[in-house]
Amino acid sequence: MIYNLALNFASEYSFLNIFKYITFRAGASFATSMIICFIIGPTLINMLRKKQKKGQPIRKDGPQWQIAAKKGTPTMGGTMILFSLIVSTLLWTDIFNIFIWLLLFITLGFGLIGFLDDYLKINRFSHKGLSGKMKLFFQVLFSFTFSFLLFYFTNQDYSYLTIPVFKNLLINVGYFWFIFSMLVIVGSSNAVNLTDGLDGLAIVPIVIVTATLAIISYIVGNSIFSEYLNLSYIKGMGEISIFCSSLVGAGLGFLWFNAPPAKIFMGDTGSLAAGAAIGAISVMTRNEFVLAIAGGLFVLEAISVIVQVISFKLTGKRIFKMAPIHHHFEQKGWSESTIVIRFWIISIILAMTSLLTLKVR
Repeated sequence: MIYNLALNFASEYSFLNIFKYITFRAGASFATSMIICFIIGPTLINMLRKKQKKGQPIRKDGPQWQIAAKKGTPTMGGTMILFSLIVSTLLWTDIFNIFIWLLLFITLGFGLIGFLDDYLKINRFSHKGLSGKMKLFFQVLFSFTFSFLLFYFTNQDYSYLTIPVFKNLLINVGYFWFIFSMLVIVGSSNAVNLTDGLDGLAIVPIVIVTATLAIISYIVGNSIFSEYLNLSYIKGMGEISIFCSSLVGAGLGFLWFNAPPAKIFMGDTGSLAAGAAIGAISVMTRNEFVLAIAGGLFVLEAISVIVQVISFKLTGKRIFKMAPIHHHFEQKGWSESTIVIRFWIISIILAMTSLLTLKVR
């Protein structure tokens, strides 16, 4: 919005030309979303604590220490992230950019699913919210709508997939792309949701992966950089880096209150929305497989649950002491801070590895 207003007066006031630079607006969006979190955070936490007197329901089959240590902590902290993200994005991006609106649509759509899930959990004081079938139905609905609009209204050919490292390897999947796109978005959303089980465990990897995607979207939206790195140039994609910067700022602002011991939990409101946004950006930039590397921690968490379920149904035995895998390490005696910090380190390594694949082609 500020960008669009500045363009109208840039010819008269030359200093307004600074708003044309994506890097400047990305930095401004980062600061704006973080400051908004700092401002509204205490008020939101107090309000949610009054509304949620019992706090977030804690799974009884989870680690027993969590039931006492985390009892009474409010959830739905994702509303803080979403509000900061939306305001900052609308302030600093080109509001006529279709990629931005599609990204806001899928983020808010999954955020709404998470909000309903959190609300039902709190209202019933149970860890069971929306049924799995209903949640999946709405996730598929939103992701299909997003994929359809992206495919038909952005003048881009998304019918082929690019593979990291291999320079000219393109796989034409035709209309199967719609299914693939939905799998990426829904899978990413639920993988992030599964990771959100310890204070700060999910939000920092979200920030790391989003920062990685900010770099990728900036490169893809720059004709010179994309040609140099042999990436598909997509006009207007650079604006997505501003959205990513807003999410990074909102994530760090939320971490201020979510750092151990957490004053508020992100809840499905935040985890489903952030995961969907990450997946959607990878689809938009044609870097779905790069996301699998950068977000390898989320992939590991999801796979641990899948493997655990399959193993138990087929053999009656569990491979892990508890799934997702971060609970497995808790049961082995690792402290919460040890698990969280080591998982952060893994996330950083994977993100750096994913960026290396852009050059190694």
